Amino acid sequence: MFRRFFSPSQRGSHQSALYAAGFSALGGTSWQHLGGYYGMVKRLDEAFGRIRDALESLHMTEDTILLFTSDHGCHFKTRNAEYKRSCHESSVRIPMAFYGPGFTGGGNVAEIVSLIDVAPTLLDACGIPVPEDMQGHSLMPLLGGKKAPWPKEALIQISEAEVGRAIRTKRWKYSVQATDRDPVLDQGSGVYTEMYLYDLEHDPYELHNLIHSRAHQGVCLALGEKLVKLMKEAGEGEAVILPQEKEKIGQLAVFDGEELL
Repeated sequence: MFRRFFSPSQRGSHQSALYAAGFSALGGTSWQHLGGYYGMVKRLDEAFGRIRDALESLHMTEDTILLFTSDHGCHFKTRNAEYKRSCHESSVRIPMAFYGPGFTGGGNVAEIVSLIDVAPTLLDACGIPVPEDMQGHSLMPLLGGKKAPWPKEALIQISEAEVGRAIRTKRWKYSVQATDRDPVLDQGSGVYTEMYLYDLEHDPYELHNLIHSRAHQGVCLALGEKLVKLMKEAGEGEAVILPQEKEKIGQLAVFDGEELL
């Protein structure tokens, strides 16, 4: 019934496996809070159903677009000392579902979608011109399995727990942090330090940080350049990324071109 968008396409089995196995291996507080988390998910589902029922009773389903999403996920203190503010998939990979005119055909969109794409999509779906200076892109051209020009990466900002930035591509996750900045008082920085590199194709649960891998030095350089470019396009000033020391850790070298996947 819903046309579902995920960032990127999210698999229920993937998340279930992560909750069942990954959290227990990483420690954290999942054993204490997972039951309550599932309870809140059930409560949200019920509340969403009440909204649907109200729209149907008022005969408004044909001219109303419903959007369900979230601003973050939850990693249950498996990545740092709090629950949600990190670059990891449990924090940033969230569900997004549309229903209503233009969104009743079913299906998934596998492209990397960001929250900044929500406003252009809703405006476009309502027939309202999207302002040229608005960031993000409308998802409407991608519906029904259609192909359209689309960014191959998304910029991620991590605040309050750290002054951090990250880039997510189909294969890679690369994250940097301004270690000398106050995460509450400072919005950004001109100098960042590499913190995380994950090969999501071979390590979907992000258990192996490759930031010190000499074999992945080219990946860090390419993603770092792209990250700085995205930050500048988002309105931030010039930034420098300080590399971590690289060493041989037994990883195979990355072929030319793989760093941009």
